[in-house]
Amino acid sequence: MVVVAIAYAAFIQWVWGWGTVINLWSHAGWGTIVLALSLLVATYVLRTWRIYDYFPRETTGRFATLFRVVQLHNILNIMLPFRSGETSFPLLMKREFGVNLLRGTSALLVMRLFDLHALLAAAGVGLALEEESLWVWVGWLIFLLLPALGFVARDLVFGLVRRRSSTKLARIIEEVRAGLPVDGNAFMRAWGATLINWFVKIAVLAWILTLMGGISLPAGFGGALGGELSSVLPVHAPGGVGTYPAGIMAGAVGFGASAGERALSALGQAAVNLHLLVILSSLIGTALALFVPTQK
Repeated sequence: MVVVAIAYAAFIQWVWGWGTVINLWSHAGWGTIVLALSLLVATYVLRTWRIYDYFPRETTGRFATLFRVVQLHNILNIMLPFRSGETSFPLLMKREFGVNLLRGTSALLVMRLFDLHALLAAAGVGLALEEESLWVWVGWLIFLLLPALGFVARDLVFGLVRRRSSTKLARIIEEVRAGLPVDGNAFMRAWGATLINWFVKIAVLAWILTLMGGISLPAGFGGALGGELSSVLPVHAPGGVGTYPAGIMAGAVGFGASAGERALSALGQAAVNLHLLVILSSLIGTALALFVPTQK
């Protein structure tokens, strides 16, 4: 990780110079950066509440401890390659709250499916803004409601899939089902918290990217989507070094940003800064978790 970080820093210095890159922070406005960091850190608190509500019997009265677990899991996900940091969640939940590994793993899988859907739905706002078509918005709304429709039809869906699956696949399907919220109210709370979390995060990232990169709002949403998708793929680099900014640039260009040499250079600088902002928010959240008093 240290070698990769040093090589990455040297590359940025060679291409743009760190002074030029950091100057974009003052261009965006330090008040804006502080607000963006505050909103990003707030999403970590919301993620913690989602898990707190998901495991009410085990976590009641221990929100601070759970916040520390969530932040440790988050920083490991960022720093370790190939999504290996995900394994920390069920292990930490078992150690701190006595949640068995099977339930913790299945709940994590369900929440990651929620996250992926909400991420695509949030970024889809950029696509809808770019197309400016009523039918695109209708399609976006249908996609937004898919988890609710799936939860209503869960018995039918799981029954059909189980009957057509092998024994091993049927066990995996049952694990997924075990990780679902226990009832409709729990589902609405988990789904709502996930949507708010990702809509806030994507909106903040798109906003900062438009300020630093001088691109349109739809392209900003595309860049935010590209960066976040790069972090959930199993091939991301440690800390997202290189892969996260590359994902931002690919997403922004895909949503209409200029591909000219000068525009790409400016977008690259903005992408690096946005990545630094995400890393900084994670470090702030982790630092806060270390100083929050926990309960046993």
